[in-house]
Amino acid sequence: MSTTVSNNTKTKTSSHQKVVYLTTTALFAALICITTAYIFHIPVGINGGYVHVGDALIYLAAAVLPMPYAMAAGAIGGAFADILTAPVWALATFLIKMLIALPFSNKKEKIITVRNVIGVFLAAALSFAGYYFAEVLLFGTWGALIPSIIGTLAQSGGSAVLFIIFGLALDKMHFKTMLKHKFGI
Repeated sequence: MSTTVSNNTKTKTSSHQKVVYLTTTALFAALICITTAYIFHIPVGINGGYVHVGDALIYLAAAVLPMPYAMAAGAIGGAFADILTAPVWALATFLIKMLIALPFSNKKEKIITVRNVIGVFLAAALSFAGYYFAEVLLFGTWGALIPSIIGTLAQSGGSAVLFIIFGLALDKMHFKTMLKHKFGI
């Protein structure tokens, strides 16, 4: 009898935790989409590209959620932003935004950790390489290296600064501890 109760409790906890992760992932995806598509959305170049600070929320999602959920939030939010603004980039964005979550970790009690600060630089490199090769594949423009660097530096740099500012503020509030106690994240 106690084994059955114990198994039911584990199932409910696991089920509850999955719902919390999925809900949080959906919220991050929506915030990433809106931030990317409309807030500080600055068109750059002739191929439909733009600079934004939505990556800051991808970094934040990756510092809070387990990796598969963070990757999904970034990929879905970024791709939907491109569907709304520059659809030709949607598939590339889906893949690139999924990958830029990889350098981050949610394993520590704080958002701003050494790994996550290093992660912003690795994410910038992944973003630059991914979008540069996507531009070459989509438009055959090998010579777009300099404009790509400038756009990536502006986007990644702005997102890194916002991520660190938001992360430090949330760390002062003990945000991850609160999420863990209230929702089991």
